[in-house]
Amino acid sequence: MRRSVKRPIQESDGAVESALGRGSGMPLYQQIVALLTNRIRSGAILPGEYLPGENGLCAEYGVSRITAKRAMNELAQAGLVARERGKGTLVLANRLAPVFSASIDGWRENVSMMGRSTSVRVLEFSYVPASGEVASALEIEKCDTVQRAVRVRSLSGEPFSYLVTYVPEDIGRCYKRKDLGNNPLHTLLERGGVNIAAAHQTLTATLADTPVAGILNIPVGSPLIEVERVVRDDGGRPVQFIRILYRPDLYRFELYLGSCQNRSA
Repeated sequence: MRRSVKRPIQESDGAVESALGRGSGMPLYQQIVALLTNRIRSGAILPGEYLPGENGLCAEYGVSRITAKRAMNELAQAGLVARERGKGTLVLANRLAPVFSASIDGWRENVSMMGRSTSVRVLEFSYVPASGEVASALEIEKCDTVQRAVRVRSLSGEPFSYLVTYVPEDIGRCYKRKDLGNNPLHTLLERGGVNIAAAHQTLTATLADTPVAGILNIPVGSPLIEVERVVRDDGGRPVQFIRILYRPDLYRFELYLGSCQNRSA
């Protein structure tokens, strides 16, 4: 039986005010979409339940009717809810897409495994001047030419990661766009004579902007896992700088804490 959600999304006016960052620069409707998406995907609001109506959202978040309506429409376009005339906004069953799990420390194994079990689409492939950030990461001069590639990776047809990579020009000339669509980048680097020896990566969180949200099929403002990695060869030279945005509902990192003896048991 379908149930209507009667409980407020936030418990108090104070919680409402803190939920929306009115000075954050992100439109209020996008913030509402992100908050409701998190609650739906976490199971706090279950399939078959109804979200509060537009008037309810206006009261809960202190926003205009136009803002509330736009947030509801964004959720519907993302396939999370269905708007039923005369009934309300129904939460739909979550898509049971597989989740890709990766070790947080075994990055080379993760890349190899991902290449075998997922598909990739190359969105951009070009040679561009290095920005300050890219030049610093690759230890080259600003405006030196680098090979830039933008890709999206999917698991069982569902996009789950957005990747932007930069490679020094002399290495990038060893492969072409079609090669990058059929092989993991580290494989192409090794084929080009690069002996990959080490990498340093950082993990943080960010929010999906409009272009990335469209590519990953998620609402604008949705939370993402952000990974930045600098890969070095056996001579210590940086040979790749990569920024990856992962959907946390379809990708997770795992870290084992314990002794080797316990792990082998």
